[in-house]
Amino acid sequence: MADGVHVVFGAGPLGLAVLRALQTRKLPARLVTRRGKPAGRAPTAFEWVAGDATDSDSVRRACAGASVVYHCAGAPYDRWAELLPRMMDGIAGGARVAEAKLVYGDNLYMYGRVTGPLRQNLPSNPNTRKGQVRAQLGDRLLEAHHKGALRATIGRGSDFFGPHVLLSHAGSRLFPQALAGKLTDVLGDPDKLHTFTYIDDFGEALVLLGTRDEALGKAWHVPNPETLTHRAFVERVYRVAGTEPKLRVVPRWLVSILAPFNPTLREVKEMLYQFEEDFVVDSRHFTSTFGKTATPLNDAIRATLDWYRQSYQPA
Repeated sequence: MADGVHVVFGAGPLGLAVLRALQTRKLPARLVTRRGKPAGRAPTAFEWVAGDATDSDSVRRACAGASVVYHCAGAPYDRWAELLPRMMDGIAGGARVAEAKLVYGDNLYMYGRVTGPLRQNLPSNPNTRKGQVRAQLGDRLLEAHHKGALRATIGRGSDFFGPHVLLSHAGSRLFPQALAGKLTDVLGDPDKLHTFTYIDDFGEALVLLGTRDEALGKAWHVPNPETLTHRAFVERVYRVAGTEPKLRVVPRWLVSILAPFNPTLREVKEMLYQFEEDFVVDSRHFTSTFGKTATPLNDAIRATLDWYRQSYQPA
């Protein structure tokens, strides 16, 4: 269905970035969330419907008339193993019934520990529970594509930052502090390289994958700006904000002490290796294939700071 609607599952930072990219291209869009359109919300340029990604009937209704379906739905960090496979089954089933392409917004956990840059031809080799979940989802989806069960592609990004990104190593623990000139905490070794993905680059990349047939059947690393050390990235944010960098390292032993009492920290602990070792993502194949490069880092940081100034309200 080449001229159908573009259906986005999930109103988190990535789903909203996909919507912005669709609106820029003037493509018809439908956002699917568990509760549908909030009461009193101002009219928008897209359709907003209720749908539960774990309920096949609900998903099929939400996908009616779709040409592309974007899986950007998430789940609480400590419930991935329980919920993510059910969500993938539901959304993939809806895309299959609608005869639509499925574009899955994924991360990089499935690779596990890697020596050298992460390239998109690496096999799944997870060393964590969450990595095992992600590997299962991605491998099963591509297998279904190659068996002809549906048409699918995957876009993979690193830890992201940008508008609406709060729960991230470069989210609400960094940008508000930079604007106020206050101290920010970081995990791991701040002098190791770490690739961050700008959320609007991620959203635009997924829409591009949804419009190009040569993207199908593969997992792609979306474009990323220059990779800096975590310390240099934080310092860049402060300097673009016009404040003096103030950084404090949270030691692993403290995370270990707090983890038993905090479900999120328990899950963060097993992923600390990504910030204790160099974590560099190679996205050159995406750029050479599709001609799309990342937003320059300073521009991406500036846009993120603008969003935090104008729209962020602490809980």
